[in-house]
Amino acid sequence: MDGISTTELVLDPQAVSDFKGRVDPDWCPGCGDFGVLNALRRACLDLGLQPHEILTVSGIGCSSNFPGYFNSYGMHTLHGRSLAVATGAKMANHKLTVLVTGGDGDGFGIGGNHFTHTARRNVDLTYIVMDNQIYGLTTGQVSPTSNKDMKTKSTPFGSIEAPYNPITAAIMNGAGFVARGFSGDIKQLTMLMTQAIRHEGFALVNVFSPCITFNHDNNFEFFKPRVKKLEDESHDTGDWKAACEKALVWGDDIYTGLFYRNQEAQSLGSQEPVLDNGGALSQRRLGFSTEQADAIIANMM
Repeated sequence: MDGISTTELVLDPQAVSDFKGRVDPDWCPGCGDFGVLNALRRACLDLGLQPHEILTVSGIGCSSNFPGYFNSYGMHTLHGRSLAVATGAKMANHKLTVLVTGGDGDGFGIGGNHFTHTARRNVDLTYIVMDNQIYGLTTGQVSPTSNKDMKTKSTPFGSIEAPYNPITAAIMNGAGFVARGFSGDIKQLTMLMTQAIRHEGFALVNVFSPCITFNHDNNFEFFKPRVKKLEDESHDTGDWKAACEKALVWGDDIYTGLFYRNQEAQSLGSQEPVLDNGGALSQRRLGFSTEQADAIIANMM
């Protein structure tokens, strides 16, 4: 996983900088993704997690370079397939804290099918989406979450498509923890990430992470006067209908915070009987001999 051995990872982190990866971010100066990276480092420090206890999985896109910037095991996988890979890793070693990072195009466009079924199965993953409402890596095309009438390189006369709402989609598909943050509010975002990682089951933290280069409609100046925190209102996080209604609000007010939490839903791993005893699958002895294993591998080559 990224060629890093456990012995190379910082043990017993004492500072946010201990979660700094060996590669410096190449994001544009001012990109909202810097705030997401900072918040996740703070959340992992607050939770007392060790870098070797964490796996970070990503797809393709500006934000999907994340594993290289974060000190943990990491996998940079295929476009839209990060949740599928992360599910396999979690099932093989359910003791790992598995984080999935990516963008709105990667997660809700080409990866929309995996998003739907990972939520439905309630896999114990934390999915952090840096939603900049644009395809930034390919220099500014309309994305699934772009606003209607938005003018981009691919929609010069304005988009005619209604935007995808990941909050309502996650709730209706069965996710047990659904939240939205803003990269301009590190304190709230850190709190949401901490709660999401603690939650057993599929946890979505969709983050407004402005692209300062290609999306001049939904920038920091757009969000700052509009974002309203759900925790400042008497919002019932156990009421899925109220959560969906809050998630549909888009105008002078746009809500951030924890929309919905289902603490009764069982995660996929907790219901899988083969995981009950014997520890992580990846650390168990194979049920057949070395000769049998060699024969199987030879037959597949």
